[in-house]
Amino acid sequence: MYRRFGEVDAAKTSPLYERVAVALSESEEALRAIEAAPARKRHPTVILAALHDLALAGRAPSLAAAYAAADGDAAADAAIDTLLRMTDSVVAAAVRRQPRANEAGRCAVLYPAIAEAARRVGAQTVGLIDVGCSAGFNLQVDRVGITYSDGRSLGDPSSPVQLPASIVGDRPVPTRAIPEVVARVGVDLDPVDVTDAEEARWLRACLPPDQPELLARLEAETALAASAPPLLLRGDAVEVLPDAFARVPADALPVVTTTWALSHFPLENRLRFLHRLDEAAAGRPVAWVSAEGVGVAPTIPTLGDRRASGHSIIGLAVFGQSALHAEAVGRCWSQGRMLAWLAGA
Repeated sequence: MYRRFGEVDAAKTSPLYERVAVALSESEEALRAIEAAPARKRHPTVILAALHDLALAGRAPSLAAAYAAADGDAAADAAIDTLLRMTDSVVAAAVRRQPRANEAGRCAVLYPAIAEAARRVGAQTVGLIDVGCSAGFNLQVDRVGITYSDGRSLGDPSSPVQLPASIVGDRPVPTRAIPEVVARVGVDLDPVDVTDAEEARWLRACLPPDQPELLARLEAETALAASAPPLLLRGDAVEVLPDAFARVPADALPVVTTTWALSHFPLENRLRFLHRLDEAAAGRPVAWVSAEGVGVAPTIPTLGDRRASGHSIIGLAVFGQSALHAEAVGRCWSQGRMLAWLAGA
């Protein structure tokens, strides 16, 4: 697993982690230390993040120095040494934490779909509810700047978080603005509070240390989220959603967003999730914007695409008191970095 991670996965993005992962795979002592963690917590993304967290916390200075110098050989030696000396600390962090892939880049997909949902309902204000929110970066969708490859832009051009996205096909993304956001609610089994220094450090630890551009963007995203922290609700989404809807003012349109979250739900829970949205629409319209793998989001058309096709479907569903209108408004790739808009203007 570690050799493959280094030679296949890390090789594409992080030369430093490529060297460290391969070195771990070649050390019998290191592998035995990793086996001290529960089987589901032995994956390289978890163990490498735990090691990085120790370096960021100042508890593994030699590893921190090697990472800062982007010295692959020194980092490999220091990672093995740290793992062997601090096995208990590495395992404890791995057990306690979840690997995080917080990317505000998903906002390039969410922004036009949320604006379209508001247009269809005639909403003047919206309340955002993000399921599987992690640190809640999706909830800042109206506060980031987005520039598409065709020259169009959305969001706040003065925001410290500026996101590029590529357009596939000849249909432009509409430039309609999201109405005023009056509620930001995140739902997650283990949400991340970016105002907590230790939790914010873990977000950094989940990124390879030799990716300064990603680290700089994460810091900007974290600062933006911390300047207007969302309300975070901990628990199973199906159980917590009624509370989340109650936090959205009665005159605002609740817009639930899911980005690659429903694939973690068994089918039964996906259907229960859908039922929760339908229940909430008994008193007012409710919108659901999704970016999920083909066939993952119930009721969202698949456009005839095959499952595991390498792209995801951007879905928009509007629940009313007596009707549900669900549509595939686009396709996207690479966690929202590329998208094809399909809906009419």
